[in-house]
Amino acid sequence: MDTQTIVILDFGSQYTQLIARRIREQNVFSVVLPCTAPISEIQALKPLGLILSGGPSSVYDADAPAADPKLLELGVPVLGICYGLHFIVHHLGGKVLGAPRREYGHAEVVIEDAESALFQGLPPTLAVWMSHGDEAAKLPDGFHRTAVTASALAGFESAERRIWAVQFHPEVHHTPLGPQIIKNFVFSICGARGDWTPAHFIETTVAAIREKVGAGHVICGLSGGVDSSVAAVLVHRAIGDQLTCIFVNNGVLRKNEFINVQNNLRDRLGLKIVAVDASERFLARLAGVTDPETKRKHIGAEFIAVFDDEATRITKETGGVEWLVQGTLYPDVIESSSVKGPSQTIKSHHNVGGLPLGMKLKLIEPLRDLFKDEVRRIGRDLQMPEEILGRQPFPGPGLAVRILGEVTPERVALLQEADEIVVAEIKAAGLYSSIWQSFAVLLPVMSVGVMGDQRTYAYTAAVRAVHSEDGMTADWTPLPYEVLKRISSRIVNEVRGINRVVYDITSKPPGTIEWE
Repeated sequence: MDTQTIVILDFGSQYTQLIARRIREQNVFSVVLPCTAPISEIQALKPLGLILSGGPSSVYDADAPAADPKLLELGVPVLGICYGLHFIVHHLGGKVLGAPRREYGHAEVVIEDAESALFQGLPPTLAVWMSHGDEAAKLPDGFHRTAVTASALAGFESAERRIWAVQFHPEVHHTPLGPQIIKNFVFSICGARGDWTPAHFIETTVAAIREKVGAGHVICGLSGGVDSSVAAVLVHRAIGDQLTCIFVNNGVLRKNEFINVQNNLRDRLGLKIVAVDASERFLARLAGVTDPETKRKHIGAEFIAVFDDEATRITKETGGVEWLVQGTLYPDVIESSSVKGPSQTIKSHHNVGGLPLGMKLKLIEPLRDLFKDEVRRIGRDLQMPEEILGRQPFPGPGLAVRILGEVTPERVALLQEADEIVVAEIKAAGLYSSIWQSFAVLLPVMSVGVMGDQRTYAYTAAVRAVHSEDGMTADWTPLPYEVLKRISSRIVNEVRGINRVVYDITSKPPGTIEWE
């Protein structure tokens, strides 16, 4: 059975990925493409429908995103959101102007066309989230207004042309009934089946891997985290003993991680694992490096170099290795690459932005289209233990992006001790599973302290704990005072070299979850 797809064209909105998530929550697959994607690329996906995202530009700007207006003529249903609405109006003969009264934040929308398929099952008045400074002053011929606010048009459509549009953002939590609008578009208008389930994903992915690999041998870069573990089990289900997992000690793992991961994944998952202690190689590459992007690039390149070395060795045993499995997720791709079109790259990820052009191995990334919670759903259907699936995300570059400034063996050891205390205390408080990520950061800031009536001059540790759905946005977690007190007390008393602890109360945006 073919996978049905809703294509989202990104015009630079900070909410674009939320649209993708809201669709997937309905068991329908969605994919984000830059708005500049050629028509042929869109058509190749055989989309059930198109959604045009919001964006910060004005359609009449000279540097407005250069999307092809022919995308409105593909014959599939189209939903424009915010800027997407303006794009439709502008390119179909209507008129978009700067609004005399901009609308940002909460607003109330009155539905004028109760028969609209987009608004079926909704009350006549909706609480919504607006974020725009332009308005549709004149609609294209053949369209009619379907919703309004007190000051402007909020929706229009032409069912005959299979085009619908709203000025507000149905994908955000601030529009409580927004999921119903998206559901109406996906099912009532586009006719989706809603059969994109974990079982369907596993079945189609396993078949695709078998076809791609054939009789070849595959190695998997295993970190011990959720992503690479699920990727390894998925590939193992497809090709069995043709898979060898390589677990690399990159010198910036958590305390005792190198031994614990080997024991856990060999015993619990039955995977064939080759453990490589390359800590000296990685730390040598990081010596003197302070720029965050350079750290990530160096770590990514060194990972591939290690894999190439191991592949050469394994080739002698298996007759050849052609493929490398990575646990790349959709947020990695989104934040690292040009998939967001007009949106900016936030940071590169070691398994996306750090790959050298001359890499010898071909990639298999079975989770590349998934968000973290979707990966956990796949893992549960694969009957993987919750002890592995419930682990909080850990960055591919490890503690290197939690040590600001140069990464040295001494700083790594300090952070390993502090981080273990943070995680232990959060687990002891019963909070670990309800927090997206919780960890310590080592700052290159030294301050004066006093311990045992003696002056100290030592590093500062920051504690970070956040709530998130998928890592794209996050809110800081208000940890209980007693938990913070125990964490602080233990770090300054047990970790010689840290004499001050601070708590990071920055959300994403404006900050990122990791500090680098």
